[in-house]
Amino acid sequence: MAKPTYADIATRAGVGTATVERVLNGRGGVTPETAQKVVLAARALDWPGRLPERHRGLFRIEVILVRPETGFFSRLAAAFRRIGRTLDRSVQLHVSFMDEADPAALAHHIARPPVHRAGLIVAAPDVPAVRAALEQVQGQGLPVVQVMNRILHGADYVGIDNMAAGRTAGLMLARLGAVRSSVLAVCHSPLYRVHRDRLRGFSDYLADHPHPGLAFRRVVFGGDDRHRNAALVADALRDWPDLSGVYNAGGGNSGVLHALERAGRAVFFVGHELTGTTSAALQVGRAHVILDQLPETQARRAVDLMLRRLELTEDEVDNPPIRFATITRENL
Repeated sequence: MAKPTYADIATRAGVGTATVERVLNGRGGVTPETAQKVVLAARALDWPGRLPERHRGLFRIEVILVRPETGFFSRLAAAFRRIGRTLDRSVQLHVSFMDEADPAALAHHIARPPVHRAGLIVAAPDVPAVRAALEQVQGQGLPVVQVMNRILHGADYVGIDNMAAGRTAGLMLARLGAVRSSVLAVCHSPLYRVHRDRLRGFSDYLADHPHPGLAFRRVVFGGDDRHRNAALVADALRDWPDLSGVYNAGGGNSGVLHALERAGRAVFFVGHELTGTTSAALQVGRAHVILDQLPETQARRAVDLMLRRLELTEDEVDNPPIRFATITRENL
């Protein structure tokens, strides 16, 4: 194929040929947004030249996460940072944490970022303000990739099949644990579809496969706070002396496990995320099954999808649900 001309690039980018010349020769005087359009067009047309040094870091991909204290999000952030160090210098991956308890600030940051960005990767609660902000930037043409929690329709989503995870938790509790008495589920809150889907899958499995004596008593919401989780599980253990199965569909595993340890009786525990805490609990038999949603794989998939949406790669990215790992003491 013939080398594309400045005119070809200008037509594709919707700018003038003088602007294309300034960008490709590093002469400045062009906004980051316009320079980005030119470079995307040049790459799409297989422009053989290299970007001048002043345009390095032109493609800034922002990653917004919440709850850095949790095992999942700390592993996810670390994975994004590792991936960022492997990317071409023309691409910057910036990871920031926002307070999920302040949805107004989170929504404002999504809608009005302090610096220009080429794309957004986000894991956030599904609340009206955040959803409206994401719809706004999506409507403006910003590529958006959702991780862990699906909020927008029509935007890429990376995550496990949470209904399947919940059903697997039910299977493990009823079959592997042979629980035949009261069962409790613990969750962050109804804010995350991921947790709603897990609980639905868990409940559906137990309803579809009834066992004499097995009773799914209650769902409690601890906000993934270990102290609240510990208190809620302790209350349930007191209210139901026959409680012998607990499924934690969210975080705060250390609080749940602490309450179970203090109970002094056998309780079959299924939780999420392999961390130092859950690994140690598996080893001593305090935890029995951990479903790990492989945040490192999710980060890699999210970045690959974003690079494709920015036309920085040519290969299409398959995006089936991430396969979660089922971990017991035997395969730890």
